[in-house]
Amino acid sequence: MTVLHIDANSAYLSWTAAWLIENGESIDLRSVPSAIGGNPKNRHGIILAKSIPAKKYGVKTGQSIMEALSQCPKLLIYPPDYDLYMGCSEAMLSIISEYSSVVERYSVDECFLDCTGSERIYGNPLDVADEIRNRIREELGFTVNVGIGPNKLLAKMAGELEKPDKTHSIFYDEVKEKLWPLPVSELFMVGRATTRKLNRINIKTIGDLANMDKAYLKAILKSHGALIWNYANGIDDSRFLRGDEVMQKGIGNSMTIKYDVYDKKEAYVYMLSLCERVGLRLRKHGFKASLVRVRVRSSDLNGYTHQLKLNFYTNTTSEIYMYACNLFDECWRGEHIRQLGVSVGGFTRENIYQMSFFDMSLGERRQNEKMDSAVDAIRNRFGETSIYRGTFANGIIKPLEGGTNNGNFISMGGHGK
Repeated sequence: MTVLHIDANSAYLSWTAAWLIENGESIDLRSVPSAIGGNPKNRHGIILAKSIPAKKYGVKTGQSIMEALSQCPKLLIYPPDYDLYMGCSEAMLSIISEYSSVVERYSVDECFLDCTGSERIYGNPLDVADEIRNRIREELGFTVNVGIGPNKLLAKMAGELEKPDKTHSIFYDEVKEKLWPLPVSELFMVGRATTRKLNRINIKTIGDLANMDKAYLKAILKSHGALIWNYANGIDDSRFLRGDEVMQKGIGNSMTIKYDVYDKKEAYVYMLSLCERVGLRLRKHGFKASLVRVRVRSSDLNGYTHQLKLNFYTNTTSEIYMYACNLFDECWRGEHIRQLGVSVGGFTRENIYQMSFFDMSLGERRQNEKMDSAVDAIRNRFGETSIYRGTFANGIIKPLEGGTNNGNFISMGGHGK
């Protein structure tokens, strides 16, 4: 088996930079201190991706915008554009799919490709990898790393060896030379907590882990110990997932409010704005959801979530809003609110109508779907603020305001790095 792992370099930032250049921007964000994250106007949110020059100033993924600006005052910050990112992801997938019928989209910016047996058509795997990498750079305007290996694990680890715009391999006979010298924290599925535990028993490198007694690791770390021992030795028998087996894990939206909210009715207005954005994106991607989740974060930065698994699928704003408000009522503890979030999951593309006695009637749901469809069409043609609910007329919040704040996301198990 021969597997290729294709991973976009600093995806969110690269995709934004490529789009800006295509639309006449003279500055390439990748060549200057820049980052993607939050809302640059009010300095809310966190850094989702940063350029190499920004990294030299100490800017890190996950830190607050305020902290990043204190380290690099001239940092250029752009808000995330997830519709753009999905378009770039689809374009990348389209090129990759030309080289094999077995492709797994692992995340929004990563794909696995099984090119076993394709040598007669496209040449050896190294040539295929370089061709894919060069085509993406030339046709789409951003770079990728391509890792080659006999399984998904080694292909993924190979792609991490050196960035950007590189091709690397780790085959079984290269594991000791290329994989084992790396810090154990670099191994897939070894996080910070596991790294600390391994360091305490003098496991510093992947080679140290590979040569440790497997039974001893299992006694300390349970089944996870056996898993990472296998990975350290290049062992991975995970299968490819194709087509609809890989789907977005969630679509959601969150916003940091400029002041503390303690009135339930005002919180409902913000919730409606979030649900408007979530419903709009859900319909745009052709999904219906069966799970609704809300997140509340208080002014003292404590946060909690509450979710509900529905016994049907929906994509209407009104239903998402109804269940989000019910969840909010159940979990809100009365403290002052600084951040709210709404997300949905459990997707299907089918027109499934499973009803219970307590659900909205089928006629009501279809009526709401028609209304949402009409509103979406108007907004697509004339702009997002061309039509909005009367609830927003009091000026507390702008229509669809949540779409420009720091939590608007589509999650596919990956990130912009």
